[in-house]
Amino acid sequence: MFDRFADASFFRVDGDQIAVINQQVREQETDPELAELASALKQSQLQAEHELSQRRTLHSKQRHLRKQQRLQAEELPEKEKHTLLARLAEESVQQKRQLQCLKQEWEQRIAALQHRLDHKLMRIEQLKQQRKQRSAALQKKLFSAYRFANIRGVEKDLVELFSVTKNPLPPAGSGECAAPKLLHYAFQHQLRPIALAEFWWGRSPKSEIRQHKKFYPACQSKCQPILAHMLEGMPLEDNPLLSNPAQGQDITIVYQDDAIVVVNKPAEFLSVPGVHVHDSVLTRLKAQFTQAEGVFALHRLDMSTSGLLVFALTRRANKQLQKQFISRAVQKRYVALIEGKLSETQGEIQLPLCGDLDDRPRQKVCWQQGKPALTHWETVQVEQNRTRVYLYPYTGRTHQLRVHCAHHLGLNAPIVGDDLYGLQDKRLFLHAEQLSFAHPYTKQPMTFQVDADF
Repeated sequence: MFDRFADASFFRVDGDQIAVINQQVREQETDPELAELASALKQSQLQAEHELSQRRTLHSKQRHLRKQQRLQAEELPEKEKHTLLARLAEESVQQKRQLQCLKQEWEQRIAALQHRLDHKLMRIEQLKQQRKQRSAALQKKLFSAYRFANIRGVEKDLVELFSVTKNPLPPAGSGECAAPKLLHYAFQHQLRPIALAEFWWGRSPKSEIRQHKKFYPACQSKCQPILAHMLEGMPLEDNPLLSNPAQGQDITIVYQDDAIVVVNKPAEFLSVPGVHVHDSVLTRLKAQFTQAEGVFALHRLDMSTSGLLVFALTRRANKQLQKQFISRAVQKRYVALIEGKLSETQGEIQLPLCGDLDDRPRQKVCWQQGKPALTHWETVQVEQNRTRVYLYPYTGRTHQLRVHCAHHLGLNAPIVGDDLYGLQDKRLFLHAEQLSFAHPYTKQPMTFQVDADF
């Protein structure tokens, strides 16, 4: 595709020029005179504040003394009184002038230091802007140099491939993954790829879910636009994101009255309409309860997760149940089958989660920007080399249970069948089996349970 480290590569030439600017920035930032100026400026500001404060305090005391002298002057003869008052007035004027002169003197001294410091800082900022512009130009040139062929021999560069996406600027590292390189090599040498899979080698990263020797699909942000072009003209399996796995499946209604309906959602069934597939539990219920005030979704389950969902059938019920979900008064228990055996029988997992912007819909652990996520868990039984556990989510983050089970700082044991964070199986072995809340009208406690079919 492109060897950016070749001796004659523009990447090396332009990169060397940027490196020179980097060196200049470092030299300017570490210049002793810069630190001396900053220190002198700060010291002058502090000294000015101190001297002016002392002078104002002195003048305040002298004003108070003059006030007393003016009161005493009332008892003096008129001529002496007039002379004293004139002298006191002159003292007041002189002190104001002295304070103003001192203030101007410090302002000029500080301004001179600030000017010298700003001149150096401006030079650093100019170098940084120059570096930014050259880096952007080099990146654009690099993106244009990365060209990818497909089996038909059609080549496109990164700029073309990402121009039709939501973010037309290719992410850093685009084109450096294994799959595009292997496919490009195959097409260049008139080879026909039969199958391709990528696996993780080495330690798990701190944030993303990756385990040694486990297979993972290509990332969405960097590889999807590239592979969509490179795989044109090749026989492929159907895209699961475009198919409706719920077709032919039915929803079981567990409970229903005028206010709510509780259902048991099958696995591989959307809770609410998706981007490509409209069929969902919400869609089905709206078609069924046409006489109701509405069907209001209060919470969701991942498409691959089965189990209990409650929907409101009136605005009043929706408002009351929303309050319970917001205050975390709704109790949920999930059952899951996870890979391996656990050394403990119960515990809690606190790992903050956020979306992986480079690989949606995956989530990742992020201590800086992640939202708090808490899960309590307990072992039910060990089944061969797998463990059945109860999971009690205190928060309801996207993929919370799946990430907390799979992450090396959590249980370090992916849920069986987790195609995002573990290994694919006949289904995701995660089921929302118990749901407890207060009825929105009667306030009576209600608990529903549907056992998992695994």
